[in-house]
Amino acid sequence: MSVDSGRNQNETPGKVLLDSTAIHVRVRELGDQITRDYRGKTPHLIAILKGACIFHADLVRAIDLSLSMDFIAVGSYGQSTRTSGEVRLLKDLDESVDGRDVLLVEDILDTGLTVHYILQNLQSRGARSLKVVTLLNKPSRRLVEVPVDYMGFEIPDHFVVGYGLDYSQRYRNLPDIRILNLAAPEG
Repeated sequence: MSVDSGRNQNETPGKVLLDSTAIHVRVRELGDQITRDYRGKTPHLIAILKGACIFHADLVRAIDLSLSMDFIAVGSYGQSTRTSGEVRLLKDLDESVDGRDVLLVEDILDTGLTVHYILQNLQSRGARSLKVVTLLNKPSRRLVEVPVDYMGFEIPDHFVVGYGLDYSQRYRNLPDIRILNLAAPEG
């Protein structure tokens, strides 16, 4: 993949942490597990935008049930590799979750602040059940404990890009998950 010209010269999507084959196999396994667990129900999968959109799309296709889906967007990172700690709602749901079996779909569970905020919000709206599906789990960075009901991979404390995850809105389209290299500027 060519890297877009808007990037910093000291920034490169580096070593592959998880290749596309491993990701797709694990997403299929998660879909099979959710299919078994939700047999007889109609789960409502809510993706946290923008990072979870690719994982969400692959996951819903791996679930062999009637389901519904929606999207929510929050912000806490901006142009940084570290969260600001303040979570802001940027796009609310289009449909009510009242009385529904909700699966919150996240790309990476890091500090827990974003998922904690959204879980509290969804609980107050009357979801019948509420579970968390995350592709990546980074427990070493956790500031707030949140439940992880379905997990793709546990990863070490690296800033990663690809498969929907970005740095400053770049690299979401990489098929693999890679460790972002951010070298200090020379001079």
